[in-house]
Amino acid sequence: MRILAVDDEKIALEVLVSSIKNADPSAEVISFDNPKDALEFVKDTPCETAFLDIQMRHYNGIRLAQEMKILNPHVNIVFATGYDEYMEEAFGMHASGYVRKPITPEKVWRELTDLRYVPRTKGKKRVRFQTFGSFEMFVDEKTVSFRYDKTKEMVAYLVDREGSLCSNNEIMARLWQDDHHASYLRRLKKDLMDTMGDLECADIVVQAWGRIGILTQKVDCDYYDWKKGKPYALNAYIGEYMAQYEWAELTNGGLAHSKKK
Repeated sequence: MRILAVDDEKIALEVLVSSIKNADPSAEVISFDNPKDALEFVKDTPCETAFLDIQMRHYNGIRLAQEMKILNPHVNIVFATGYDEYMEEAFGMHASGYVRKPITPEKVWRELTDLRYVPRTKGKKRVRFQTFGSFEMFVDEKTVSFRYDKTKEMVAYLVDREGSLCSNNEIMARLWQDDHHASYLRRLKKDLMDTMGDLECADIVVQAWGRIGILTQKVDCDYYDWKKGKPYALNAYIGEYMAQYEWAELTNGGLAHSKKK
């Protein structure tokens, strides 16, 4: 993850940079003591997260954040300041965090594990499933659309089954509460494979003897990461799982119960 650190006070900037590097040793940290230089940098170089001081000479950090947001609406802005008075304004512009000075690695780590926008890093898969809230499928971070709405629901069910090979009867029972839609199911499978083929990611689907499943090792999924205890996924779940499908309530109940523990 590329992280920007901006503070016009040299010592404060050194502390901020050191804290970020200690909190996330894998991060690429670029620092600026001149806010205008930082803005010029992000015009040409993508940046996932920016830690910004607010009260800087000749350039307010709130203004800098607003201009960064114009360039990249999904940049995570974390304000690092010694003042509380800007907190309402900061969160009004949907900042990811607000850290009071003195900055420490512990404070930085808490913000990095609760970012509003989860950065896409090296090693991520081309296919990503979003299950918290409403279900969506993305390929190269673009939403995937199918010919039939039921195709999307079938994919959601396969994701919920976490790689298990599901029989035709099982899928029909879940999608239609009966097993009288065999011809329709065949159309859904063809729609799925045609769409995945066009996107060159058909290898995430496995079929055998009337069964079909998702190869979980080839995809990213917030639900799977939640089960692994990854901080971003734990924070992302706020009580809804595949909210558009009634059958998903069983899994949602398990998630809600686990969160209460």
